Amino acid sequence: MKITIAALLLGIWCVGLYAQNNIEKMQWKYVATKMPKEWYASQQAAEVAKQVMRCQTPKGGWPKNIPFHRPLDEKKISEMQATGIGGTFDNRATTTEMRFLAKMYAHQGKKEYRQAFLKGMEYIFESQYDNGGWPQFYPVRPGKSVHYSAHITYNDNAMVNVMLLLRDVYQNKGGMVYLELNDMLREKARAAFDKGVDCILNTQIIVDGKPTVWCAQHDENTLKPAPARAYELESFSGDETVAILMLLMQIENPTPQVVNAVKCGVEWMQRHAIRNTRVERYKDESGETNVRLVPAPEHDIWARFYDLQTEKPYVCDRDGVKKESLQEIGRERRCGYSWYVDSPAEMIACYLKWEKQHAKSK
Repeated sequence: MKITIAALLLGIWCVGLYAQNNIEKMQWKYVATKMPKEWYASQQAAEVAKQVMRCQTPKGGWPKNIPFHRPLDEKKISEMQATGIGGTFDNRATTTEMRFLAKMYAHQGKKEYRQAFLKGMEYIFESQYDNGGWPQFYPVRPGKSVHYSAHITYNDNAMVNVMLLLRDVYQNKGGMVYLELNDMLREKARAAFDKGVDCILNTQIIVDGKPTVWCAQHDENTLKPAPARAYELESFSGDETVAILMLLMQIENPTPQVVNAVKCGVEWMQRHAIRNTRVERYKDESGETNVRLVPAPEHDIWARFYDLQTEKPYVCDRDGVKKESLQEIGRERRCGYSWYVDSPAEMIACYLKWEKQHAKSK
């Protein structure tokens, strides 16, 4: 795996903070899964684990955006429990906490860690739709403003993160071997993963009889592209599609249907690259941060959203009206949302290697 200088420097910085026992300055996702091995055997890690288990919902999931490695007072915990919102897979929630607990069990062997992990597994099984997809929240959040919480959610790689965890469980990898999960549960994880693949294939958007890519979320009943927040309309996704295709390319012995889905998805992405362009954040004449697209030889980007009819990129303000350029929307959404990504370039590079292995599997 390619390691960037930025990632290396981040690792050095985090190890330095660990040496000072100052984990509060780190991000939870790093503390949960990427600390030095010795740390997971420490008393400090055990204190973090207590907070993680206290915040597990009755169904078995976890709420999102909770910094479990920082002090949580009783009032905040009570407020979380009183909201009744329940668990979610959004923003890496639930899967991150489960991976943390697997590490804790591997290093400290306390049965409550394993029990909380198994409760998380039941949450994943229970929340999966019959069609193989997973919602953003389970139980689904009530109210029109969060109607999208029931949709099959690829947004922020929510469903992909669930499937990666399931794959590690049934393959006994990623630290799962220490949990000594029985064959029945691992087979159940495999079946859930396979249903997830079926859902991915069935939600791939078809245009003129040919598979293309995916929307960030799909209706849980019709499987058609669906909107989320006011500025997140139905679209072809130039962002979430990347993780979906990477997941499909990692399947051992893929079926002809999976191979075709990958090939068609990558071809669509190749056709819709915005060539020789990059996103620039800069200080404008008023001294405020702004964003614009600028020429950049040999650097390609992709829009997060492409119109379902024209297949052209668009951006959108909170009024839900599509615009062609960043300059046509307000500063708040222009600077506060990732409208363009360059991650498809690395995915396409992986595809070129993968293609050689599966060129005949149409």
